[in-house]
Amino acid sequence: MFFLSHLETERLHFERLCHDTVDAFDYYDYCSHREQSIDEVTRHLPWDPHETVKETVEHIDELETKWEAGTRAEYLIRPKAGEKGAGEIAGAGGMRIDWETKTARPFIWLRKPFWGREYSGERAGAIIELAFDRLDLDLVAVSIKDGNEKSRQAVEKYIDSYGGQYDGIIRNATVRPDGTVVDHHRYTITQDQYDQISGGGKASSVASWSS
Repeated sequence: MFFLSHLETERLHFERLCHDTVDAFDYYDYCSHREQSIDEVTRHLPWDPHETVKETVEHIDELETKWEAGTRAEYLIRPKAGEKGAGEIAGAGGMRIDWETKTARPFIWLRKPFWGREYSGERAGAIIELAFDRLDLDLVAVSIKDGNEKSRQAVEKYIDSYGGQYDGIIRNATVRPDGTVVDHHRYTITQDQYDQISGGGKASSVASWSS
């Protein structure tokens, strides 16, 4: 198995997103218009709110297939005891992997009640360490939709803390489900940059892992 099914950080618990860990009907509630702020949540994301439970089931099916293929690891994110909303699903995050270029592409989405807690940066630390320390990848690349300034600020903060850099804007980077073509800002961290910050010790300082 390429990936680990559980990660822990100071405030967050990460559990593999699959049919064994979440009921599709429950997850549909968070990914559809049953979630009050879903349009605001998905405004800058590459997916639109789910229209049916079947769509949610098929999404989880796809995640399971990509997990087994080693090309995408996605986790449910839950705040730990002591955090407001402890135990609730706050969102999901993980990384896509291109093994040919040895590149990890982290991603995250959070429900609006969990915004503003700096969970994105805490999650990023865990995923970055997983990519470099366990999977021995060469690069972590983060793309942010042009216009998503709040996310850019969060990304710039943790990219800088790991010695990374801003590469520039990629025009016509992707197409949203509604057909809109969007530009992305790209940030990267190399293995060498990460090792300079971490001391090259290959030991996780942010996350604890279990298979």
